[in-house]
Amino acid sequence: MDIQSKKRALRAVKKLNQIKRQNLKKIDILCNDMISMQRDFLDQLGLLTFSVNFYESITGQTEMSNLLDIAAGNIREFVKGSNIAIFLLESNGFELHMADDSPIEFDGAMIESYFTPEVVNEISRSNRICSLDDMCEMGLQGNPGVLGKISAAAVPLGRFAEPMGFILLCRGKEQVLSAEELQKVATISGGLRKAITACLSYDEAVAGQ
Repeated sequence: MDIQSKKRALRAVKKLNQIKRQNLKKIDILCNDMISMQRDFLDQLGLLTFSVNFYESITGQTEMSNLLDIAAGNIREFVKGSNIAIFLLESNGFELHMADDSPIEFDGAMIESYFTPEVVNEISRSNRICSLDDMCEMGLQGNPGVLGKISAAAVPLGRFAEPMGFILLCRGKEQVLSAEELQKVATISGGLRKAITACLSYDEAVAGQ
């Protein structure tokens, strides 16, 4: 084989190797995209399953304490290891409902006692998920040693609507509440708000008979 033929053969081999590397890179990108799409699909499926199960469990509930018990239990089942409290605004303050009627206690401190009517009202009107730092800026006061050991967030009951209250989630600092967990709780807050409104309407109708 003459020198020119060898050069042409080497160029062809080089070109084929270049095409091969490009194809492998494209395959790798495609595989990563497929894995990402599958992960997103599973996340969406998990959210849908949680939402459907949640709404099925509260549908038809006309007694407020039962409704809030079921709602808090479902949320705690989803946000593992958490304590749940639901704050509802009232004309003269607020009503507090805790899952299993158990106080949210860390190092002997009852976290729910840190909330004043003013703080509850401020959080309820925030129209956003509030972190512990956000709540402290709104006036939440408590033992710094206790607050430093917890991860907490408040999810308002329905966004961009007349303030009604919020869902408080707490657990130890070693298990920080994730943005994903809080966002999923936020997706059902509007439905819970409607169920609470229906219960209140039912109570008014019964009282008026």
